[in-house]
Amino acid sequence: MTPKAMHLTDPTAMRALAHPTRLALLGELRSTGPSTVGRLSITLDEAPGSISYHLQRLAAIGLIAEAPELAANGRERWWRAEHELTTVLPAEDRTDPERAAAGTALRREFAHRWAALHKQYLDTEPTLPAQWIAAATQGDRLLHLTAEELAELSAELEQLADRWQARSDRARAGAEQVVLLSSAFRRPTHR
Repeated sequence: MTPKAMHLTDPTAMRALAHPTRLALLGELRSTGPSTVGRLSITLDEAPGSISYHLQRLAAIGLIAEAPELAANGRERWWRAEHELTTVLPAEDRTDPERAAAGTALRREFAHRWAALHKQYLDTEPTLPAQWIAAATQGDRLLHLTAEELAELSAELEQLADRWQARSDRARAGAEQVVLLSSAFRRPTHR
């Protein structure tokens, strides 16, 4: 089962999502489920007006939607993520300079968020149970591949991630959120 995904191709949508607060909001709605402006304001330590503005921007590009069925009264506004993941394909972006710039900006912001999340993990690692630390993995490998082999590796990584995503169940006893980051790219040459 492939997770419900949104493939971004519109440069305006890419630029809108490339904002740190919007990425944080989308991540929070995906990881913890539907929420209100008030709860998101507290979690992200941002003013409710700012949160509302950024939620409206995310809704305008179809990444989130209101969830009125969760409201206890007419004043309460609930929001939910519409997709489990967002994809951007850099190879597609190369045909349009505006799209390429927007896609690169978005992927740079992804990289900043991943680095911050990994640093946060390292800061909290000493407080984790030993079995969670032992179960985790981290490493890097320098491979010598052709472009075709890199494409094959990337496809295999996506298939593996899809298989584990299908197995994921937040309601299962003992299950915790696990972050899976994968990246394989041609190493930049030294200048």
